[in-house]
Amino acid sequence: MPAPFATTAEIAAARPAVWSVLTDVARWPEWTDSVEWVDLHGPALALGVSAVVRQPRLPVATWTVTALDPGRSFTWVTRAGGVRTTGFHVLGDLPDGRTLFRTGVEQRGLPAPAVRLLLGGLTRRYLQMEADGLRRRCES
Repeated sequence: MPAPFATTAEIAAARPAVWSVLTDVARWPEWTDSVEWVDLHGPALALGVSAVVRQPRLPVATWTVTALDPGRSFTWVTRAGGVRTTGFHVLGDLPDGRTLFRTGVEQRGLPAPAVRLLLGGLTRRYLQMEADGLRRRCES
């Protein structure tokens, strides 16, 4: 999926271990400052499950999982103010047993260009904080 905002991280941990941390979204505030709290509406991340997410400087958003490839990727979507934001999280295997993490967001809708202009810097910082935090958590 093309995305105007995306980042990657190479993580010195096997993909199943990274997947376990990544999909425990209720604990994201423990390892990334880009998330203040998460209320997962289900016992685990699954197709159709929603999570209410509070991030600094942003309105509370409800994200719903729209695609899930267990152990490899998930995509979730939120809508606000005429903008549909799709967030993706993808894990890949590196040759030496490490994991490549890729995350990003894509925004669509008439106001999306203005949102990208106004919040682009913050979005890039939050994506990098997520990638760096996941790497640190999985490598510790």
